[in-house]
Amino acid sequence: MRAEAQRLVAEAVDAGRLERAVAVRLAASLADEGVRETVLEGAFESKRRGKGDRVSYSRNVFIPVTNLCRDRCGYCTFAKLPGDPDAKTYELGEVEAVVRAGLRAGCIEALMCLGDKPEKAYASHREWLAARGHATTAGYLVEACLVAFEAGMLPHTNAGILSAEQMQALRPWNASMGLMLETTSQRLRQKGMAHFVAPDKDPAVRLRMHREAGELQIPFTSGLLLGIGETAEERVDTLLAIREVAEAGGHVQEVIVQPFHPKPGTPMHGVAPLSDEEVAGWVALARLALGPDMNLQAPPNLAPDALELLVRSGLNDWGGVSPVTVDFINPEAPWPALRELERRTRASGQQLVERLPVYPEFLAHPGWLEPRVREAALRRVDASGWVRRDGAGARVEAA
Repeated sequence: MRAEAQRLVAEAVDAGRLERAVAVRLAASLADEGVRETVLEGAFESKRRGKGDRVSYSRNVFIPVTNLCRDRCGYCTFAKLPGDPDAKTYELGEVEAVVRAGLRAGCIEALMCLGDKPEKAYASHREWLAARGHATTAGYLVEACLVAFEAGMLPHTNAGILSAEQMQALRPWNASMGLMLETTSQRLRQKGMAHFVAPDKDPAVRLRMHREAGELQIPFTSGLLLGIGETAEERVDTLLAIREVAEAGGHVQEVIVQPFHPKPGTPMHGVAPLSDEEVAGWVALARLALGPDMNLQAPPNLAPDALELLVRSGLNDWGGVSPVTVDFINPEAPWPALRELERRTRASGQQLVERLPVYPEFLAHPGWLEPRVREAALRRVDASGWVRRDGAGARVEAA
């Protein structure tokens, strides 16, 4: 299989994409170290052709606007029930306070992350919203994004399933939005599986939001979640579904390949996580499937001992890294210090560059952002679209 893998990978690198049958065949052989190394080498070459020797990150603050959620995923500790002492919904003043702290640390991105539609499940949350003049969490979120933007940050919203109308309402204050597709497997919605009690994890609903974001010209983040009970073929199908919506809408600015972390107190606490080698193999397959031009991310806090291996797998982005707040989705996994991240990236032969929550290629064309958001973004970057720290922004050259 190794000789065949070399041929298949070389063809995929030259074609700029990996088709399903070949992806499934390579995926079935990733346990073979020789095949895996071949896939990694090809993915790194693909990344080099499309992205050069840069790996980016975004300096952010993570603001969990509410951790109430109507979904009960089998692996999640983020979602809380009303009455839980750790349940929390941020007041607007608290949002501003986090933003102010982030600004002092040089952060630019305000990551707005929250549970899905808690007002549909909890009367107490509906009352909380009504007291502040809102009928939905999404409506309150618009106000929170406005507060963050006016305080000096660029919001990126990941609020679960949103309607086209809700995304349109958020667009004036957001540099980008996102929704992890996670998986296209309907099987995982069956009883006993990870998404059984999670109506918002229906793949068809999530893909619809992906397509609507493209119609609204919203720079969008998607991603694959590894290790929640899906098969290798289902992982391939998820990557190809993301590729399809990306090609149709031109709006998918990055794809995250994120490994599941088992957590105490969850139904899936005893499920073994993927090894770092498996994660790297799937990052590499994602690069080959999605092609050299896609921005491909793997969170550094979820594989802290394997950053050099991940660099070799063809990623070109570490995602949001915060010097201020924890990763509220994976609080057991601290962010690497930025100096350490830079040192290890540089030791891997790559240059670490800082980006906004919207990538340079989306800054080059005015239609992707509201004018006020685009102006705020351009003030922070150089002519190539990367963050500059000398206080002077520049117009981004059109591609």
